[in-house]
Amino acid sequence: MTWLITGGAGYIGAHVARAMAEAGERVVALDDLSSGIQDRLPEGIPLVRGSSLDGELLKRVLAEHAITGVVHLAARKQVGESVAQPTRYYQENVGGLATLLEAVAEAGVRRFVFSSSAAVYGNPDVDLIAEDTPCAPMSPYGETKLTGEWLVRAAGRAHGISTVCLRYFNVAGASAPELADTGIFNIVPMVFDRLTRGEAPRIFGDDYPTPDGTCVRDYIHVSDLAEAHLAAARRLTDGASGDLTVNIGRSEGVSVRELVTLVAEVTGNRTPALVEARRPGDAPRAVASAALAERELGWSARRDVREMVESAWRGWLLHHPGADGA
Repeated sequence: MTWLITGGAGYIGAHVARAMAEAGERVVALDDLSSGIQDRLPEGIPLVRGSSLDGELLKRVLAEHAITGVVHLAARKQVGESVAQPTRYYQENVGGLATLLEAVAEAGVRRFVFSSSAAVYGNPDVDLIAEDTPCAPMSPYGETKLTGEWLVRAAGRAHGISTVCLRYFNVAGASAPELADTGIFNIVPMVFDRLTRGEAPRIFGDDYPTPDGTCVRDYIHVSDLAEAHLAAARRLTDGASGDLTVNIGRSEGVSVRELVTLVAEVTGNRTPALVEARRPGDAPRAVASAALAERELGWSARRDVREMVESAWRGWLLHHPGADGA
């Protein structure tokens, strides 16, 4: 087996590439390096620079590397940006996926793992979000992920491709400092950034119907997420057919205030948080039921939120020297 990982030099992609390579899988990474970093990939993993929108390149890569399975992570993923640039998100996230699936079908590749998101659910009023919870995405980003799932399943049925769609919840942490998230789009690096600049962390709304009034989320360590991809790939390698869609989370809710307090403990910076108005569209609670992933993939999360924050902080310090003295 040889797996092509699109977006393989990204924050999540590099973790997936390393986890699969360390488990003995042959891996090739494809990344346009618009946000990916080549040095994240260890020696021995080839990197092809290019986009999933480039059909001719994809055909050449699939043939030259004798690809037998694909893990598709390449996508734009900022909710706010998707609201401002919906056509770009549909073009890159859905158009790129369609181009890739066409090349995959033509090359006779029969295994496909798709990076989806809990954003497909929108704002469901349930204690635990299961895979059969109705999907009602609230942003163009979430819409592209749901559309992507539909497309993956349809292509799978049409061309005999076995597929797994993984719906990620909130990803944090790093397996090594050099692999840490360098973007400032998720809550943990956003809090780090505020503290490093001598500013108070922000909490958007403290009047939700939750125990402490702040939003509750399910956080998953990126290393656990990478292992979920490996489990999905192994399921397909072992001959599983059809399609499978599973949540990837811990089934444990952590409030924004609890997370900010934990960041203060880890960093030693206890600047009080600033409470601001609610943001439109934020769900009071979004926590996964991960039972199906354990049953179908034999996977469950092993790392807790403290390990996520501590490992992310080590990565932040590597990329922002002197931040611990802020």
